[in-house]
Amino acid sequence: LVLKREYMTRVKSKGFIAATILVPVGFLLIIGVGIGISVWESDITFEIGIVDQTNQIILPLREINDERYIDYTGFTEDSLRSLVQAEELTGYIFLDEDHISSDKPLQLIYTGSGGIQLLSSVRSDLREAIREERLQRADVSEDIQNIFESGISLESRRLTEEGQEEEDDTAFFTVIGMAMGFIIFFAIMGYGGYIMRGVIEEKTNRIVEVITSSVKPIELLFGKMAGVGALAITQFGIWIVTIFGLSAIAGPVAASFLGSGEQMTQGLPNPETQAQVPEFLDFPAIETSLIIYFILFFLLGYILYSSLFAAIGSAADSETDTQQLMLPVTIPIMLAYFIM
Repeated sequence: LVLKREYMTRVKSKGFIAATILVPVGFLLIIGVGIGISVWESDITFEIGIVDQTNQIILPLREINDERYIDYTGFTEDSLRSLVQAEELTGYIFLDEDHISSDKPLQLIYTGSGGIQLLSSVRSDLREAIREERLQRADVSEDIQNIFESGISLESRRLTEEGQEEEDDTAFFTVIGMAMGFIIFFAIMGYGGYIMRGVIEEKTNRIVEVITSSVKPIELLFGKMAGVGALAITQFGIWIVTIFGLSAIAGPVAASFLGSGEQMTQGLPNPETQAQVPEFLDFPAIETSLIIYFILFFLLGYILYSSLFAAIGSAADSETDTQQLMLPVTIPIMLAYFIM
């Protein structure tokens, strides 16, 4: 009876229904945004004025990106500042001999638009252009210059116990592990909070006096934990089925959308592109043991901490009083969260 009451009361609430609907919708939006970013080409250009007093760096920069780096050699700093303030220019950089011969830091005076991506790109382009000029002044051979420009890539393969080499999916399963940890963390905090607030509500309304005259306290605790646990399983079950269904639909749709975009760009039919699934939707297989361990730790964590949340609710008269009592319970949860 306690389980049924806890489950039916909460499953019919507007908050539960809203959250159950909004999470899959949010997942669908994430997929849509990912597809949109992959096919969207921004018309925004960031123009950086270069005042190159050495006349050696501007040409390599123009070769790297002639739309971004504009030659403003001969302009005064006041005129450049006026252009930046009028937003006719994103920013400007002064280059002199000391920037090449020594490690004198460069300064970018700009409007602040472009974010970290722009700063990182400009820094990388300047580093490359100045390095090339330093190599040329050092009169090193072309082979040495190629060595400086070359990079080393590392491909990893996983060796199984049977001696077979397989694709290394460490990055993917790291993300999966983090996602599972977040689910357990938020489920414990969220659904444990349900139990705590329910206990406080029954104490405030004096319903608990009637309930404890009919059932034992341990039965009341187990009933609450089972009811809210069933609620969590229902909600997560709906989310998982919906998300997997959306993923199954989104893969072919995204492939078709991206394929048609490429065909429009090239003006030629390309049936192979339509059949391809985008890389960000091509997931490796997840072993059954991983799902079993996730369910096991999810249930054990929920049982442990939901009983502690119920104990906090029984010791407090209002939610305001639970703040200090929550500290001993949240510390081990947060420690596990930080270790993860």
